[in-house]
Formats: sequence, structure tokens, C-alpha cells
Amino acid sequence: MAKVEQPTREEIEISRTRMPKAPEVLGIVEMMLGGDKMRVRCNDGNTRICRIPGRLRKRVWIRVGDLILVGPWTTQSSERGDVVFRYTPTQANWLRRRNIVKDF
Repeated sequence: MAKVEQPTREEIEISRTRMPKAPEVLGIVEMMLGGDKMRVRCNDGNTRICRIPGRLRKRVWIRVGDLILVGPWTTQSSERGDVVFRYTPTQANWLRRRNIVKDF
């Protein structure tokens, strides 16, 4: 009987990495501002004030230096946005190796 190898945790995690869709941009958290808001440097060249929506507020802990996915608002799209997703360090390294995230 042949032995079947199970995929490692890293392979499972990377296979489910969320990619940015049309209006979404990648960003790195620069500073926590308090009150569920933070300053994020986005890869489109803008610095946005982003908020953590209620559905993520208690479930996802975001720190300075984390790679996140930002959904810009329809009004003030170059200044404001919402946090859509936070990448784990393994996912962020995978995105950097694939040149999806460039240093910005």
C-alpha cells in the first residue's frame, strides 16, 4: 500500500491566499490611531486612514507592519478605506516572492 503524504500547514495556508480584486489595494499598516482606525501606506501611492469594520473588530488583531487588503471608500477613495483582510506572515512572504507585493 502506497503512503499518501499530507500537505503541510504552510501549503494549505498559501493555497487559500486571498488576492486583491478590482477596487481593492494592498497596504502596510504604518500607525495605529486608536478607535479602530489606522494609517495605511497603500501600493497605489496613497496613504489612507482605514477602519476595521465590526465583523473583523474582535476576530482579527492588526499590528503595525502587517500586510492588509484595503477596500477604498466610494467617496474620498484616495483618503479613506476599510480593512478587508489581514495576511499572515507566511502569506505575505508568499506574495512578496511572487512579486505581487512590491516594496512601497
